[in-house]
Amino acid sequence: MKQVYLTGITTSGTPHLGNYVGAIRPAIEFSRSENIDSFFFLADYHALVKCHDPEQVRQSRAEIAATWLALGLDTERATFYRQSDIPEISELNWILTCMTAKGLMNRAHAYKAVVQENLDSGDSDPDKGITMGLFCYPVLMSADILMFNATHVPVGKDQIQHLEMARDIAQRFNHHYEELFVLPEAVVDQDTAILRGLDGRKMSKSYGNTIPLFVPEKKLRKLIMKIKTNSLEPGEPKDPEGNTLFEIYSAFANSEEQERMRQAYADGIAWGEAKQIVFEHINAQLSAPRERYEELMAKPEEVEAVLQRGAERAREVSVPFLAQIRKAVGIG
Repeated sequence: MKQVYLTGITTSGTPHLGNYVGAIRPAIEFSRSENIDSFFFLADYHALVKCHDPEQVRQSRAEIAATWLALGLDTERATFYRQSDIPEISELNWILTCMTAKGLMNRAHAYKAVVQENLDSGDSDPDKGITMGLFCYPVLMSADILMFNATHVPVGKDQIQHLEMARDIAQRFNHHYEELFVLPEAVVDQDTAILRGLDGRKMSKSYGNTIPLFVPEKKLRKLIMKIKTNSLEPGEPKDPEGNTLFEIYSAFANSEEQERMRQAYADGIAWGEAKQIVFEHINAQLSAPRERYEELMAKPEEVEAVLQRGAERAREVSVPFLAQIRKAVGIG
């Protein structure tokens, strides 16, 4: 059976270097494989769980779509679409909701984390601030995956539980109604880089420590110069292990370039000089995609046309499959 890889990108922020090396770059490489069908989607319904600013959602959808296209996603080979353009996903979401045990959702890490925060703060309501969107998030994620019978879903370690839930939900449906769903497998690349941000913590928009992927050249240099280092003087040997600047450089460098930088650290390179090298290296790789990204942001109709074609291709799969699902549950 041909493998089907599916990846969703939540449209709630601006893509940054961490997104690129951790998710976008490896996913695009996957999409070029001859024996793989790839589905990439903008998870704009998922964005509504945490982001209630309509303009931010709209802007993020545009930025993320343009980013993937600028970085070379082959939309002739891969199916690229917006989640909200596939109404069959929403209908499947409800059908799966009716087959999902509440106890399963009670065990979701994201839900439990917010409940624990409420309890730790002494709030009398453990569910304070929790919407049904947050609580049922894993069911919608399951609908995204099962709608296209994805065999493999690249995820971070924090998303493995959601894949296990999708398998549980699919098994329950298959047992109760009909064997329609493939059980998806989580693909976790242990070698995928997880970048730290300006302050040394994991690069995340929630920490405000990101380096946006396609900021102008001058802004990129300014941000790299702000990366937290230690107080070692020029001439003093520096340890690259656990060093945020070296980790970011390594994510964009080959083995020979990394070895040269290691030697420069051992020789006592000044932090300012090291940051300049990192800036020049990353900027050289991002200059052409940045130019293409800016062109696409200035031509939203071009991006829209790509997404509409992607939605048509996706619905060639989702429409007939949903008809099978509806028949199986008795409403076809």
